Amino acid sequence: MKKVEKLINELTQQKLERQTRRHFLMDCVSKMGGLALAPLMLGCDSGSSSKASAGLNLSQRDLNPLAPLPPPFTGKAKSIIYLHMAGAPSQLELFDFKPELAKYHNQPCPESLLEGRKFAFIRGVPNLLGPQANFAQHGESGAWVSDFLPHFSKVVDEVAFLKAVHTDQFNHGPAQLFMQTGSPRLGRPSLGSWVTYGLGTENQNLPGFVVLTSGGKTPDAGKSVWGSGFLPSVYQGVQCRSKGDPVLYLQDPDGMSRDMKKNLISAINTVNKSEFDQYGDPEILARINQYEMAYRMQIEVPEVMNINDEPDYIHELYGTKPGSESFANNCLLARKLVEKGVRFVQLYDWGWDTHGTDHDGSIDMGLRNKCREIDRPMSALLLDLKQRGLLEDTLVVWGGEFGRTPMQENREGKTQSFLGRDHHGDAFTMWMAGGGIKKGASYGLTDDFGFSGIGEQVSVHDIHATILHLMGFDHEQFTYEFQGRPFRLTDVEGELIRKILA
Repeated sequence: MKKVEKLINELTQQKLERQTRRHFLMDCVSKMGGLALAPLMLGCDSGSSSKASAGLNLSQRDLNPLAPLPPPFTGKAKSIIYLHMAGAPSQLELFDFKPELAKYHNQPCPESLLEGRKFAFIRGVPNLLGPQANFAQHGESGAWVSDFLPHFSKVVDEVAFLKAVHTDQFNHGPAQLFMQTGSPRLGRPSLGSWVTYGLGTENQNLPGFVVLTSGGKTPDAGKSVWGSGFLPSVYQGVQCRSKGDPVLYLQDPDGMSRDMKKNLISAINTVNKSEFDQYGDPEILARINQYEMAYRMQIEVPEVMNINDEPDYIHELYGTKPGSESFANNCLLARKLVEKGVRFVQLYDWGWDTHGTDHDGSIDMGLRNKCREIDRPMSALLLDLKQRGLLEDTLVVWGGEFGRTPMQENREGKTQSFLGRDHHGDAFTMWMAGGGIKKGASYGLTDDFGFSGIGEQVSVHDIHATILHLMGFDHEQFTYEFQGRPFRLTDVEGELIRKILA
């Protein structure tokens, strides 16, 4: 207790020390300026947390930024699990069957596919590369799925495929940012941040936005892909681990009791609230919430992040191994998290960049091995959510940041030792399931080589608009005021993909 009292005295003393004559005069000047500006601002609605930034009439939402809110209209989904395969899986070996491409395997690529095109590594005239997997139709929908994904082929009637997704980014970092934040440049909030900003979260003892990684590395764009950008930092993703302590420093140091921790946080936040009253900075509210959330997480997180007590049939279904860091473990944790009321769970699995530079990066061997790691658990996730009645209001999204070329990569004009494909943004495949998605649907087509979309195509902004719609938002109206203008996830684009909606 003496340590807590000492800390309170030190924080109070620091606050008093800041109240110098100079600070007093500056404060007076700023508040007089505010009085002069106020009449000019009447009637201006920023669309953001304007009351919080003014420090007036704080509502429950202002004091607790993650308090649950109803969406503007009733959405079909209440939570999202987004499975991002970092590095970009090849649609031509998984979902987009192209028998014509197989006929022209190892022949020079037609000039019409190369003229005016930029590639990350292909130079000169490469050879076409036929599919390196065997395809068959599955389910009542007759969806084409390769033998790389035997478990997934049994659940295809639960999903809707997007066969002609396109992006104008062909390098990993910018493409991942674009797919996750709506912009290829740093500084924008991630999709998970937008959703938790708009809806809060049902479980106040857990973060609203949780991130789980596998594959040994984080995405090329780093932690920015789950950052909050210009939104208050309380809305950024909280990265948890499936091996060891789920959150670093979750355990208190020796000699620190729960009561002592509670008193310490109370003392810190008393000073924080005083600072907020003076300066009106919404980041101070985020700091208050994060201290209190961390305190509550110490009780709830160890339980929800523990898969040891799951029954044997669940471990068999997912292929999980408690104590390891794996995509399978993360899929099971994702189910547990949404079951506990977490709003947005983001899974990143690294290792899908199949250029053919080595065995692990080959399109025929390395890609097959990566598919073995995800096939059973992602299929189990859909089945498990369905049997628990959670799939109806949980939206599951799967995809990478772009696709792969129908040509074999000839890095710097030289034939590779292993088979590989270069980055390709003109056409690739994603899928969605649950949460208002039409089962067994397929939208969009690609040409005979899988090079470009023909007819119905889908942009990244279209995907974001559709996800927000399923959560109960009009993407054109869901904005946040920043630097003098309203920003939105979809910028000035985006159309609903109505044909995949239930």
